[in-house]
Amino acid sequence: MAGSVSYNDNVFINCPFDDDYKPLYEATIFAIIDCGFTPRCALEENDAGNIRIEKIYRLIDDCKFGIHDISMAGLDPITNLARFNMPFELGLFFGAKRYAAATHRNKNKKILVMDSEQARYQQFISDLLGYDIAEHHQDLNTLVTKVRNFLANHTERESIAGGAYIAGRLQLFLQDLPGYCQTAHWHREHLSFLEFVSCIEVWIEENPIT
Repeated sequence: MAGSVSYNDNVFINCPFDDDYKPLYEATIFAIIDCGFTPRCALEENDAGNIRIEKIYRLIDDCKFGIHDISMAGLDPITNLARFNMPFELGLFFGAKRYAAATHRNKNKKILVMDSEQARYQQFISDLLGYDIAEHHQDLNTLVTKVRNFLANHTERESIAGGAYIAGRLQLFLQDLPGYCQTAHWHREHLSFLEFVSCIEVWIEENPIT
């Protein structure tokens, strides 16, 4: 997938990859693709020899858009330690946008920061004070609309469907997904990032927005 589409279509996803967040993660991927963009995240590569931070650098450099969900940056229930990956990658994306040379494409990066509640972030990352945070209340329909509006507001495309319509299509896709997995001999609960993307792309091709 890397390098397969243009910088202006790439959307970097910075979110938790655990089971508790999985429905929101999948909804984000679907919304990005249904809006005509390409989701990119660290899970697209499974090369044990690839240093993770170098992978993150490369992905951020490749993406005009960044969607960052900090709603689960609290204490890990097992280690009782804070989860810093999401705020850290958000900081990298802000840095790429702010400090790149004036002639570098990173100057036009666009950032969406999401949290479960609008003002919750002030308790643990107050440096974002004054930045417009999009709250999703852990609701799939709300999240899809936030993602859709973010992408629509920063592109010249005029044909992106509304958030409620895309959210409805997400539910139809999720109903059909087990059938696609059965055909491909994949396990629904253990789909890789690329397998999940492939299912979405096939479904959209068979169910175009009209």
